[in-house]
Amino acid sequence: MPVNTDAIGKRYDPVVYAVGREKIKEFAAATGETNPLHLDVAAARAAGHADVVAPPMFAVVYQQPSVGPALFDPEVGIDFAMLVHSGQEFRWERLVIAGEELTTTTSVQAISEKGGLGFYDFEVATVDEAGEPVVTGIWKMLVRGA
Repeated sequence: MPVNTDAIGKRYDPVVYAVGREKIKEFAAATGETNPLHLDVAAARAAGHADVVAPPMFAVVYQQPSVGPALFDPEVGIDFAMLVHSGQEFRWERLVIAGEELTTTTSVQAISEKGGLGFYDFEVATVDEAGEPVVTGIWKMLVRGA
């Protein structure tokens, strides 16, 4: 079944995420991060931050809720049972600190088909409360049997 490219450019409603201190610490511990900036408020403050600093890959935590609606959108047409998360790219603009409120918006960047595989790229942009860029991700999905 050929892929439907009509959804290219579609944007989804923004999702707001309140960055919590304990979530950062839990993520850091779960991923083996040992930098005290991610685990110890006193160390983070001594380094000039208001609170603990999120490891860069914490971006998946606050961006994922924005990606979900695109993956399940019938207009995009992904067969979720055949989906493989094939990659991610990020461009970080600055550190994320506990206590911030971030807003993330996902859009369909590209859809293509080759050799019976569907290729889906989603641009996922996160901004802070002032609307300033924090991180932009490209979430890549592959669908077998497209």
